[in-house]
Amino acid sequence: MENNDVFVLVAMLLYVLVILGIGFFYTRRSNSSPDEYFLGGRKLGPWVAAMSAEASDMSGWLLMGLPGVAYFFGASDAVWTAVGLALGTYLNWRFVAKLLRKYSEKVGAITIPDFFSNRFHDKKKILMTVASLLILVFFSIYVGSCFVTTGKLFNALFGWPYFTMMVIGGVFVFLYTLLGGFLAESVSDLLQGCVMILSLVIILIGGVAMAGGVENVVAFVQSIPGFGSLTQMANPILDANETQVVVAGAPQFASPTEYGIITIISTMAWGLGYFGMPQVLLRFMAIRSTKDIGRSRRIATTWCVVSLFSAVAIGLVGRTLLPADLLTSTSAETIFISLSTLLMPAFLAGIMMSGILAATMSSSDSYMLIASSAIAKNLFAGLFKKDATDRQILMVARLVMVAILLFGIFVAADENSSIFQVVAYAWAGFGAAFGPLMLCSLFWRRTNLAGAMAGMISGGAMVFIWRNLIKPLGGVFGIYELLPAFIVGLAVLVAVSLLTKPPTPEVLEDFDTYRQLDV
Repeated sequence: MENNDVFVLVAMLLYVLVILGIGFFYTRRSNSSPDEYFLGGRKLGPWVAAMSAEASDMSGWLLMGLPGVAYFFGASDAVWTAVGLALGTYLNWRFVAKLLRKYSEKVGAITIPDFFSNRFHDKKKILMTVASLLILVFFSIYVGSCFVTTGKLFNALFGWPYFTMMVIGGVFVFLYTLLGGFLAESVSDLLQGCVMILSLVIILIGGVAMAGGVENVVAFVQSIPGFGSLTQMANPILDANETQVVVAGAPQFASPTEYGIITIISTMAWGLGYFGMPQVLLRFMAIRSTKDIGRSRRIATTWCVVSLFSAVAIGLVGRTLLPADLLTSTSAETIFISLSTLLMPAFLAGIMMSGILAATMSSSDSYMLIASSAIAKNLFAGLFKKDATDRQILMVARLVMVAILLFGIFVAADENSSIFQVVAYAWAGFGAAFGPLMLCSLFWRRTNLAGAMAGMISGGAMVFIWRNLIKPLGGVFGIYELLPAFIVGLAVLVAVSLLTKPPTPEVLEDFDTYRQLDV
């Protein structure tokens, strides 16, 4: 190992020790009860709630997947994705946060499946069971994407074997989550959110300076057909090995692909995913008071806008500085790493790289915790063993974490996996299955249990159907699967609710009174 590598590694290890310290600090408190372990006792302040929601949401794809898309294909796909996510963040905090905080307390829910089940007085727990299983499936895929990030990070930095580093990173996140629970995860996410945004902004500023200023970056981007356009997508010329062709040191591009209005709308539909994203919705349920939500919304939206557009710009600046260095779509996802080592002294580069660790840890620990809580609290204690003790619930949760760890390693085993694509799949699943149901649960009085079940199942199923059977047809069908799946889920929910019996008087009473709750 070279001296520079040692300094990078030392900086990253110091960061890891700080995060572990937070986990140890909150271990005793988090293990006092399932309510503390899974929801932090509903005591999150505005800064912690906002930063933990955004940090756990964005994951490693913010520093690797999104810049990689911009580096390889140009601005259009990355920019419209960022626009959709920024709008979705604001709208979710503006319209969902306060109502979910009140309604979840009204019905006594500490998990998302809890909320859906209690909201509709589902005595047979069928809705809770299906929601818990969907969370387990999609979050296990999400965890795999985080492990891919870890493996690529250390492989790109030190040349260490991808699979070995991916497994070690996964085990570390597992142990950290095992220790501290929701409160440790949320408090550490405040730190990790700060590291992420600082890393993005510093690397962006340094990259623009090295490129000779904004004018030089813009000139280079515009010299590639479609690369800087928002209505076209650059089209790299690839050889038989899916590697971009380079001639005389210049990467080759064919005529750009049109990026029409339908594609723009479907890409912006990423923002719809927020209405069904458990890791964000849980922060709404856990915030200390509804009076803090306005401040949290401003913090979260600002963080999101700055981080997203810095990530996109890093991809474009990276292509300017290193035009022929990363010639596959998967290797392009390491552009943030390449720029960090190029621009910074070794120790500072290690601090910047900790931003990727921060993004990975803040997301994967959240995914593990939410998935394990869905199984332990909702299925084990809510369905199979209703007299389960707190200790038994926590034990089952940790066993589920082990299973998620192993499945995540399986998903991430292929080092050619695209972080962006893996995240897109799971994001669509949650957005389509839970998004329409969450909105109707909060805003539509006529929503009933049958409609909720039908909408959730049809939305989640349509993600798989569209992606695997319809999207390959291409053309207008080649849009992001979240948009059609969300529409189908919403339409089915409304139709079935109207065609079946109205909600019971008890359900209607909860709905009519929950907004008056002062919390």
